[in-house]
Amino acid sequence: MKFSQMSYTRPEYEATQAKLEDLLQRFKQAKSADEAFAVYKEYDAADREFMSLFSISNIRHTLDANDAFYDAEKAYFNEMLPKLQPMTQAFTQALLDSPFRAELEKAWGTLLFDNAEIALKTFKPEIVPDLQEENKLRSEYDKLIASAQIEFDGKVLTLAQIRPYSESPDREVRKAAIMATGNWYMANTEKLDSIFDELVKIRTRIAKKLGHESFTQVGYYRMQRNCYGTEQVAKFREGVIQYIVPVAQRLKKEQARRIGLSDLKIYDDDIEYLEGNAKPVGTPQDIFAHGKKMYHELSGETAEFIDFMLENELFDVLTRPGKRAGGYCSYIPRHKAPFIFANFNGTSADIDVLTHEAGHAFAVYLAKDIYPSILMRYSMETAEIHSMAMEFFTWPWMEGFFGDATKKYYQSHLGSALTFIPYGTMVDEFQHHIYDKPGMTPAARNALWLELEARYRPWLDMDDMPFYGEGRRWQAQGHIYRMPFYYIDYCLAQIMALSFWAQAQKDREAAWAKYRRLVGFAGTKTFLELLADAGLPSPFVPDNVKTVADAAVAWLDAQ
Repeated sequence: MKFSQMSYTRPEYEATQAKLEDLLQRFKQAKSADEAFAVYKEYDAADREFMSLFSISNIRHTLDANDAFYDAEKAYFNEMLPKLQPMTQAFTQALLDSPFRAELEKAWGTLLFDNAEIALKTFKPEIVPDLQEENKLRSEYDKLIASAQIEFDGKVLTLAQIRPYSESPDREVRKAAIMATGNWYMANTEKLDSIFDELVKIRTRIAKKLGHESFTQVGYYRMQRNCYGTEQVAKFREGVIQYIVPVAQRLKKEQARRIGLSDLKIYDDDIEYLEGNAKPVGTPQDIFAHGKKMYHELSGETAEFIDFMLENELFDVLTRPGKRAGGYCSYIPRHKAPFIFANFNGTSADIDVLTHEAGHAFAVYLAKDIYPSILMRYSMETAEIHSMAMEFFTWPWMEGFFGDATKKYYQSHLGSALTFIPYGTMVDEFQHHIYDKPGMTPAARNALWLELEARYRPWLDMDDMPFYGEGRRWQAQGHIYRMPFYYIDYCLAQIMALSFWAQAQKDREAAWAKYRRLVGFAGTKTFLELLADAGLPSPFVPDNVKTVADAAVAWLDAQ
């Protein structure tokens, strides 16, 4: 079914609550394992239907933040979801306490139950008002970002639409675009500070009600960290500083030489070549035509997947006023349909987001028949392997997107992966400090950001630019507002994606087979178990980070 034809009806709270209560009592009263299985199947179906309605509503809200109907639905879900959480937590507890747990674990595996234990640690009924307020503030941030209207080049542009100007070969144009973007953020900085202040206070309050001194551990539980903790992530950050930052700094020095500069300013960071960065050729329609060809040639399963996506109009990639910034992949269980959201802007990022989000969508498409459906909900660093590795597995088809600029794309794509890891790791360390010291003032947060910039991105000169020079760049990173502690998942996954890429340089078919096997496990194995099965190195061992960096540098040196 086409996305436009998918029906939406608000799931009323009272009816939903009553249905869940009935299922909970029947599950608790089950007299046999078969009866418990039957009731849980009903619960799973109800959950899939509810999540379908939530997903459809949320997607349509992000497509147009000015749509009054879906704006109201977003506000409704912000209130409703926390109120339902006591019931879902009660069902989780009943699952763990079931006298038939051994039979359930035999059928579904033990990881589902381990994750259920973690989920119980994220909630108590007394935090419902806090969760509702947190949801409202997240939506407030998204709406503010989506509302951006920047006068530039004789046009009124969104944040996504002004982004290509940062890649202009004309340095004055780049500088003016970064200045204009920074000025918009500065005009809204008081609001951005206020939203974040409240988010930190609320999350800290939630943590204390859950028995923790800081939100950090709660953030890890929310991210379903089931096989590593803060100490391992700190080890990973050490490896990044020791082995990735020097490589990134070298790449940035080479970039500066290519564009004739002695050092890079903030407005030079995105320009790779004086004649212009690699850009996709053709229209969005041309991009999708070649994308279809690419996925048909990659494998039989990806061919089936891309046909399903295109036939059912499960892409929305053109930017327009009121559309939320960024990109994502969502899933609509009722229709077993992934949905890809993006904001094309005429840069190479259009292809990156297409292949990246298609990696997510391909994974959920393969998992669409897994039961119970909760086993589709793998942890985020695993999900990001699906997407980031897909970016590299599609390299053999890049000429169809970039033509004569394909080699430039390869260089930029691999280089950007290496330079992204320090940035993403910096975001993670920033958040650890923020929630360890929740009383930080806005000025202290900005000073911390500048201190981390000097450690993780020493090549970058802010040139006293508004917003950037004051250490406010973090306010443009939506994950910090929406999903704390998510960003390190990208970095861990990027290391794994580079490992797959290195393997593919030697034996592409064998590397793809390992990737397909990893994707096929869905949520039945932990992150570290998946790495062991695929023969990938643990990123929590700094020397393994070095191995990945060395492989990338060797390829770059050979070009």
